[in-house]
Amino acid sequence: MSTVQTPLAFLARRWTPSPRTLRRAALSAVVMSVVIIVTGGAVRLTGSGLGCDTWPKCTDDSLIVTAEQGFHGFVEFGNRMLTYVLSAAVGWAIIAARSVKPRRRGLTRLAWSQFWIVMSNAVIGGITVWMGLNPWTVAGHFLAANALLTVAVVTWHRTGEGDTTPKPRVPRPVRKLSWAIVGVSALLIALGTTVTGAGKHAGDSSDVPRMPWDWTNAAHVHAIGAWVVCALALAMWLVLRVVDAPDDTRARARDLLLVLLCQGALGYIQYFTGVPELLVAAHMLGSALLWIAVLRLALSLRERPVTPAEIPAQPDAELATA
Repeated sequence: MSTVQTPLAFLARRWTPSPRTLRRAALSAVVMSVVIIVTGGAVRLTGSGLGCDTWPKCTDDSLIVTAEQGFHGFVEFGNRMLTYVLSAAVGWAIIAARSVKPRRRGLTRLAWSQFWIVMSNAVIGGITVWMGLNPWTVAGHFLAANALLTVAVVTWHRTGEGDTTPKPRVPRPVRKLSWAIVGVSALLIALGTTVTGAGKHAGDSSDVPRMPWDWTNAAHVHAIGAWVVCALALAMWLVLRVVDAPDDTRARARDLLLVLLCQGALGYIQYFTGVPELLVAAHMLGSALLWIAVLRLALSLRERPVTPAEIPAQPDAELATA
């Protein structure tokens, strides 16, 4: 009597992705995580946050956008549709991770974690619409998107590693400095939501509540946090040269400094030019790239050697011999 298989188990028995395919699948989730952050910002910056005035439907009478809702409705509904593209990318990452031989349960759990974050953030987005773009739920929606980006980047990195115990590549004080950079950068991103929540771009043309403080003061605090990250990143770059860290790790530190330079310049330009929408969108993209650079630097400070696979990857002729 044969056992009943799940669809994922059925696929995994008949296909083994190559390492290149596995990494591409994980990278697709990273790319779509960045895209959804930027397009979510575009919804707010175009004043389309309530273009669909309810959730999960677009209106009380229609599941999809209608002509009467105009431009704002199409922008908001388009962003909702991108969630399905994101879900497809995450699904592809799950399938590829589950199909690796020998089975990598930790990698599969990371991929599945992305799915649950996507589903949870969709609910947070619906609550945000129900609450008329309350700035606190808008901030939570953005932070949840960054949580997804975090797990996606870690999953992508893990596809290039083995499952052995991680080995440090630099001394312990350097690793502690990297975690300080991670912590302060996470705080910096959270502080950015306080600028947005009190600022000019409420996400809708109607009277949307704002966070109860002056946005310029919040921007100043945010800038202080950015300077702290810059100082830590510069210290890391110098320390890695002193300890003769591997070339790829030093490259990650250099990348972080370059992203910080561009992001800082964008931040000051948008502040002194009245926070124009296009620059704010670019700053949101920079925020995602900054977080990726921070995570890649931290992850590069240890290694998990790849052990020879018990079952080698087959050419990607999926289900060619079912």
